[in-house]
Amino acid sequence: MPLKLDPMEDPALNLTPMLDVVLNLVMFFLVTTHFSQAEEEQQYPIELPKVTSAQPLTGLPDELVVNIDGEGRFYLGKTERSPEALEAELRAAAGRYADQAVMVRGEADGPYQHVMTVLNICHRAGITNLRLANRALSGAAP
Repeated sequence: MPLKLDPMEDPALNLTPMLDVVLNLVMFFLVTTHFSQAEEEQQYPIELPKVTSAQPLTGLPDELVVNIDGEGRFYLGKTERSPEALEAELRAAAGRYADQAVMVRGEADGPYQHVMTVLNICHRAGITNLRLANRALSGAAP
């Protein structure tokens, strides 16, 4: 007489208890972790002075703006500069702050060569943080 066997069920793994244990462990470690500053700062018990508004001792330098008119004259800020003087100013600015930012603003209808000349001057002066100014068309998609 043959035995009647029930069909076997597909094996299934219930992950809920394991996830509960893992989340409880994470919460336990978060609660018991000691958040502190660097040990060398906490070596001496010093009461720091209080001020109403603290400012950094030095700020980032302003972005330099090089304007190029239609005739190819270069202006650093509002004063006209020769290519040599512009390079000297930019080299000095890069020497003071290595990541000095420069924005190049060229005339829309002016020759592209003037913009390339300023970019070459910036490259020779060691300026790597460059931006080219432009305007978005009204009604254009971003």
